[in-house]
Amino acid sequence: MSIRRRFGPAFLASLAWHIAIVAMLWLATRAATRPVRSATVLPDRTITHMVWLNDPGPGGGGGGGGNRMTDPPRRAELPGNDTITVRASRPRALDVSKPATHEQEPVQQLAIPVATLAAATESLPGAIEAPPGPPTLSQGPGRDGGAGTGTGPGDGPGRGPGLGPGRDGGTDGGGFRPGNGVTQPIEIRKGTPQYTADAMRARIQGSIIVECVVQTSGVCTNIHVTRSFDPAFGLDQEAIKAAGQWRFRPGTRGGEPVPVRVTMEIAFALR
Repeated sequence: MSIRRRFGPAFLASLAWHIAIVAMLWLATRAATRPVRSATVLPDRTITHMVWLNDPGPGGGGGGGGNRMTDPPRRAELPGNDTITVRASRPRALDVSKPATHEQEPVQQLAIPVATLAAATESLPGAIEAPPGPPTLSQGPGRDGGAGTGTGPGDGPGRGPGLGPGRDGGTDGGGFRPGNGVTQPIEIRKGTPQYTADAMRARIQGSIIVECVVQTSGVCTNIHVTRSFDPAFGLDQEAIKAAGQWRFRPGTRGGEPVPVRVTMEIAFALR
């Protein structure tokens, strides 16, 4: 009991001392964090110009004009029920009984001096006058309206409607060209070309292009070389002989056999 009474005042004094220290520290930290305000010192100079800024605010009101009329003011009236649409007037009827007349301007007569000339046909003394002959389609010494010395409506010394020395509608030697209703002849048997002794010694090889007319019997006629690779060794004649050995099923035109011109390639190769 004596010990408790002895330490009681000391404990209270120590507690009061600690509270005072904590309060002092709190006040010191608060004073250190407070911002320090410094006075702004303006330079000592004379203001030469000023800039006015627009400060938005309420707009000002306008003044009213005075009524200078001598008449007394009108009384207030309520809106009425009268219509504001004005009725349109009736259209006037047009008088169409009399059509409008347009007077034509008089045509001025042209006065042109005209002299009578002689007729276009002039008779020469000594000329034999005879009526012209009947019209003809012939354009040469041939017959049947063709052009040239041949027969028929063709052109050239041939016969028929063809062109050139051929006949039956072909060109340049007779026969039709494949196409336009003319079918191609079909090969049945092929001829084999033979080498000449000079060509064998020279050991030359190549192809010769020949052209011929396949007749309705399937035999080649009018054979001639159109491209030769070396005519010095007599292979052109051998190519013509080989083309004469070929046999064809003739071409047709409208279902009927007709002569058809074809081109063949004769190959010469050493084995």
